[in-house]
Amino acid sequence: MPHVLIETEDHGVVTIRLNDPATRNAISDLPMVDAILDAVLDADRSPDCRVIILTGVGTAFSSGGNIKTLRKGGALQDELPAQTRLNYKRGIQRLPLAFESLEVPVIAAVNGPAIGAGCDLTLMCDVRIAAESAEFAESFVRLGIIPGDGGAWLLPRVVGFSMACEMALTGDNIDAAEAKRIGLVSRVVPDDQLMDTAREVARRIAVNPRHAVRMTKRILREAGCLSLGQALDLSAAYQALAHETGDHAEAIGAMIEKRTPKFTGR
Repeated sequence: MPHVLIETEDHGVVTIRLNDPATRNAISDLPMVDAILDAVLDADRSPDCRVIILTGVGTAFSSGGNIKTLRKGGALQDELPAQTRLNYKRGIQRLPLAFESLEVPVIAAVNGPAIGAGCDLTLMCDVRIAAESAEFAESFVRLGIIPGDGGAWLLPRVVGFSMACEMALTGDNIDAAEAKRIGLVSRVVPDDQLMDTAREVARRIAVNPRHAVRMTKRILREAGCLSLGQALDLSAAYQALAHETGDHAEAIGAMIEKRTPKFTGR
């Protein structure tokens, strides 16, 4: 059984489904990490892909770590601590680095609990839409461990330092409504409307010029780690590229001529 299911839809939307319902889509084991990386990187390399939707098969988005492999001698925790460090670097820690490098926007359609590393996986995405049944928890502390997959870096940037501390230090679950209140997700919808809503948002992104969308995502990602001056310099460089695209000329022409633009990705 494949660890992820991939579906290419109209408008350049690629849906990737975590497909290990027996573990509630745990993502800590190497085969799942490899499958996710292959899927998102292949989509990002494709000029036809405009948006990725990431969701889970079954009733959970992702339970995070596979508890069985967190025991000493498991896939992550080696007898030698120095090897455990390498297991994290060569395993699950590749995910946040890969997601940070993506140019294509990623929408997390959170169809159920997103716990621990599963919560952090949603944070790696650009847009988060939750079903009413979704729950979130930065629950590592309850297992006597720390966020080992980048959550301590990601969470404060999404919900702010104080709320990130509350979530990470208590390990408490929050429901979808609270996730929206604190800005963890942008919207909450009934469970049976989740994928339709995610696709609708994806298509609204996908109709825009491909290069402009990708460069806009990159500047949004980079800006959080740059000074204002550095961000302006990068914006000027990207804008120079955008001005020379055929889609920019088409957008201006269509607006002047009051017609629907026909973008080609050039």
